Amino acid sequence: MSPPAKRHFRPKQRIALIFNAFEESAPESRADHGGMWDLRQSVRSLARGLRKLGHKVNVVPLADDLAAFQRRLLRLAPDVVFNQYDDVVHGALYEMRVATLVRMMGFPLTGSPALGLGLSRYKYMCATLLQGAGIPIPSCTRLLERIGDVDRHTWQFPAIVQPSQEHAGIGLDRDSVVTSKTALRLKVRTIITTYRQPALVQSFLRGREFNAGIVGGKKPRVLPLAEVDFSRLPAGIPPIMSYAAKFLEETTEYRKIRVTCPARVDPELAARIGDTAIRAFRAIGGWGYGRVDIRLDENSVPHVLEVNCNPLLEDGVGLARSAKAAGIGFPQLLQLIVKAAFDGPPFDPNLPIWFPAGRRKARGLQA
Repeated sequence: MSPPAKRHFRPKQRIALIFNAFEESAPESRADHGGMWDLRQSVRSLARGLRKLGHKVNVVPLADDLAAFQRRLLRLAPDVVFNQYDDVVHGALYEMRVATLVRMMGFPLTGSPALGLGLSRYKYMCATLLQGAGIPIPSCTRLLERIGDVDRHTWQFPAIVQPSQEHAGIGLDRDSVVTSKTALRLKVRTIITTYRQPALVQSFLRGREFNAGIVGGKKPRVLPLAEVDFSRLPAGIPPIMSYAAKFLEETTEYRKIRVTCPARVDPELAARIGDTAIRAFRAIGGWGYGRVDIRLDENSVPHVLEVNCNPLLEDGVGLARSAKAAGIGFPQLLQLIVKAAFDGPPFDPNLPIWFPAGRRKARGLQA
């Protein structure tokens, strides 16, 4: 079976908008903006934004029936799949598996390919890859698989401790910045037992923190920088973007931490931060859109904290806020993301798997 002809971007497309519809059995608090209610609201907003551009959009949830998901995609035969599939189970790595499946079916996919998604979730692997590429990361970066591993290394305090396979601030809290080996050992124990995965430990940088948004395929651009302002936090709460700071509206962190966009930063430093962000995003195979979280050290050298492939897409916040500062409206941002799906990525060959004969006609494949 020969592969389908390469698809090209058109202003109006048939889009399948996919997302993770799996729900935990425990009831969610409406004050927690990281839950399913907010996710569904976000998906509806994305669908409206894409429809305003003239696209035909079908929302395709995936919970636990992968075969039904495949059948529906084949039946819809979209021009492109808009990927909003995000893990909700601690330590799960289905983001990269779902991206792999979609590409094996031959559909263009928005955002980063499976490899980039996987690397960004394995924080230690990502960090060591960046270090090998000459991109600064926090010193004393270690992966601890056992509590006893704490005694195998020499530490520089303060240090920050977090789960090694989570994102969105999961596992980061007021105890995550430690100043002694005893506190480090206790936090590592909590992570291993609670999240059932190794702990990532790094030296804690005290400098300014920036978010560098990136959009585009072959020619990615850095959007105006956003700076995280921790100055209003009371003593005793570490200046980090914890889960509470991002999603729990009743907490001090959520109420006191502010984000300034565009950041007030001199052009030379902004250029260094932007260059570091682009290099990091490319190094792990990011594509289409992303966000790189960066902190400065005592010498104002940018260090990469995390590379976020396929970050939150919500009007007015995060990447959309940075795009707005660049004069890019929310629907136009979505259009740039869709367009990038047809640009590449460059090392992602269009080689779909074989389909049963009855499905070939729907997919436009030739025997």
